[in-house]
Amino acid sequence: MSGVVFAGEAVGRAVPLVAGALGASGIAVAALPSRLAMRAELRKRWRTWAIAAPVFLGALFLGAGGAFALAAALGATAVGEYVQMAGLPRAEYAVLLVAAVVLPALAWLVPAAVDGRAVDLRVVALLLVVAALPALLAGDDERGFTRCARTVFALLWIPLPLTGLVVLGDTAVAVGLAVALGDVGAWCGGTALGRRGVLARSLSPLSPSKTWAGVLGAAGATAVALGAVGAFTPVLWAAVLTGCVLGDLLESMVKREAGVKDAGSWLPGFGGLLDRIDSLLLALLLAMVVTA
Repeated sequence: MSGVVFAGEAVGRAVPLVAGALGASGIAVAALPSRLAMRAELRKRWRTWAIAAPVFLGALFLGAGGAFALAAALGATAVGEYVQMAGLPRAEYAVLLVAAVVLPALAWLVPAAVDGRAVDLRVVALLLVVAALPALLAGDDERGFTRCARTVFALLWIPLPLTGLVVLGDTAVAVGLAVALGDVGAWCGGTALGRRGVLARSLSPLSPSKTWAGVLGAAGATAVALGAVGAFTPVLWAAVLTGCVLGDLLESMVKREAGVKDAGSWLPGFGGLLDRIDSLLLALLLAMVVTA
């Protein structure tokens, strides 16, 4: 099927799975004993999921226009959080904000700007030039290179992957669902198997709580999610799993250099939007690569 045609089949298959997962987890969270330290935090996360899931599925069900609106809204919010963490000036913020809207719009309205499912080289070249312009025009010889590098990274990390919500079509539904359940699977795997032994080893000092047990849990959950919506292939599964594992570490690296715990504080149970979609961003980017 065309990358910008949404038949809604994946959404239809995803709805029962999402409803069942939310229902079962809601009952489980409500039944947690009040003395459990994480009870309040888990309840916040469940409420956020209960709102986010219908918004995500509803936007993609509406078609390419809904996917564009979702991508633009996520991108605009995420670049705002990134700019604050990276300490970028207003000029770079403006560049990233425009890119967060223009790139998904190009994928929706100008399919020629998207070659298959890979962004046209001309678009990439233009992004590099635009990212460098603010520092070049300001003559910043102290932080100019840092500004350029952080802006280019942001373009590749946030607006570009979010075009996947438009160009991947129904596959975007499968990727979003798999990432969401992959995060849950990673938490369950880490909790159940990550206390001792080889599986308890940390993946990276960037996030000591992320263990190989979590990777095992994420691997199982992402496979089940992709299979449930009829989208499982070994290559797509590997792309999604890699996004789940490395996406969180990537954001942890950014936050550690910025000296912050979370990208924001407005999203109950998660912190900021980037704290919630970090794995989705990398998974969408890799999904576009393997399905091109």
